[in-house]
Amino acid sequence: MLEDPTGALTDILLYHVVSGKAMSTDLSDGQMIETVLGKDITVKITAEGVYINNAMVTVADLETENGVVHVIDAVLLPPTMPATVVDIIVNSENHTTLEAAVVAAGLVETLQGEGPFTVFAPTDAAFAALPAGTVESLLEDPTGALTDILLYHVVAGKAMSTDLSDGQMIETVLGKDITVKITAEGVYINNAMVTVSDLEAENGVVHVIDAVLLPSTMPATVVDIIVNSENHTTLEAAVVAAGLVETLQGEGPFTVFAPTDAAFAALPAGTVESLLEDPTGALTDILLYHVVSGKAMSTDLSDGQMIETVLGKDITVKITAEGVYINNAMVTVADLEAENGVVHVIDAVLLPPTMPATVVDIIVNSENHTTLEAAVVAAGLVETLQGEGPFTVFAPTDAAFAALPAGTVESLLEDPTGALTDILFYHVVAGKAMSTDLSDGQMIETVLGKDIAVKITTEGVYINNAMVTVADLEAENGVVHVIDAVLLPPTMPATVVDIIVNSENHTTLEAAVVAAGLVETLQGEGPFTVFAPTDAAFAALPAGTVESLLEDPTGALTDILFYHVVAGKAMSTDLSDGQMIETVLGKDITVKITAEGVSSTTQW
Repeated sequence: MLEDPTGALTDILLYHVVSGKAMSTDLSDGQMIETVLGKDITVKITAEGVYINNAMVTVADLETENGVVHVIDAVLLPPTMPATVVDIIVNSENHTTLEAAVVAAGLVETLQGEGPFTVFAPTDAAFAALPAGTVESLLEDPTGALTDILLYHVVAGKAMSTDLSDGQMIETVLGKDITVKITAEGVYINNAMVTVSDLEAENGVVHVIDAVLLPSTMPATVVDIIVNSENHTTLEAAVVAAGLVETLQGEGPFTVFAPTDAAFAALPAGTVESLLEDPTGALTDILLYHVVSGKAMSTDLSDGQMIETVLGKDITVKITAEGVYINNAMVTVADLEAENGVVHVIDAVLLPPTMPATVVDIIVNSENHTTLEAAVVAAGLVETLQGEGPFTVFAPTDAAFAALPAGTVESLLEDPTGALTDILFYHVVAGKAMSTDLSDGQMIETVLGKDIAVKITTEGVYINNAMVTVADLEAENGVVHVIDAVLLPPTMPATVVDIIVNSENHTTLEAAVVAAGLVETLQGEGPFTVFAPTDAAFAALPAGTVESLLEDPTGALTDILFYHVVAGKAMSTDLSDGQMIETVLGKDITVKITAEGVSSTTQW
């Protein structure tokens, strides 16, 4: 050693030195202390004395300014380990086949690298347990399957036995996972038992196992499963024709519900040929309706489950005592796995649901909506309701129109851009409101700008007073609900003057407004709020007061009338007790709300 003092001698000396001052009183039985060499020494304290590894401390605590010396009766030799995991394999009498395989596959240099590596090393007996001729066959093509098998036994990183846990999944250098199982019997890697663990090397660790780990083999893509199947020649031809091969060879993952040749043959005569003539149209839609984004194994399916396909339309899972169904197609073979997904074989072709393009198509194709169709055409609303939408249409039947007073429909059709258009717009809502979106008491604004009311009872769903007899007729641009009555938008007088003129109880007020020349003013755009005294209210004034006011209508009468008018529309819900409201006259009126009602008092 003295001839090469910078080699092993230095390592041995550094193995006797610890960084820090450890007095004898700092030592404890079983203590592990890292030396300057980087390797641990062990303290053992017995009745006989203190030992460092197997060397007894004969003199302790010889202190110096820069530390302490303990005299021991033996030289401590640092533990030595093989330089690489390959050395462990080569030096093992039980791993001659593994050694030959590593050499043949050209992996010696790799496993002699820096690493670290963890190697699960099958014994010669493990290789001998493989079917006769397997090892010889693998060695004939060492860069193929043999390399894959060997890389499936190697993990990047140093995994000691204490790092393993039950159920742990570890990715191998091959890119496929192995599973750790820990039981009362021992530790297993997949189904191979670890018989010797933690054989350390400078660049990793080796665990001996009693069986060869074989990586699962599966097709690379879902397309490979289809192509290699004798029962899916039509599906293969369809996928090729539709230009979907490259897509389904992509990363995915994909789930494919694959109809058999018999399933395609069960379609009406000429269907397959017709689809293949235009493969980028309906054929592509049908194929995409069989594909789901994501890997859905059979164990992931549940009864009643709705799964969105790549086409954007849902398929339904039904699980019964007879089996698993996708829509009405039975799954006959499940869980054919590929690297990029899974294929389930089904016994029927899934046809995506079709729906009318527009709400107008629903109306036109209905035998019970000929009057509504004629009205929509006459009002020039066909193009509007064929637009992007979405729209919700509450569609009265022919019987509903027939129930209107005699001549009403004919009268409306004579002026289709007037009242008829308003009535039709009162049946249309912007947005798609399915029956499940409706709630009792809900108010929905129509395209006309006026609200309709939803009422839900034990008898059914009503829109205003019309019952919904058929719900949720979907189109691409909306939905139609059939109703049994025509919805008539609420009508209101054009002006506040019309309310006064049409009232039997406001003849005096009418006369006063006319006399004061305020008719045109109160027929203006406004809005106005009028507090309208009844004929009885005027009659309660002192005798001759009304007559006197009418004699000079532009004087006090106009002031009194303006004191009854407020600029703006003040509904009863806008009023509050004690509120002061300025009239058009410029003087305030006061609101008083009591248990008896709402009243206004003058501040004249």
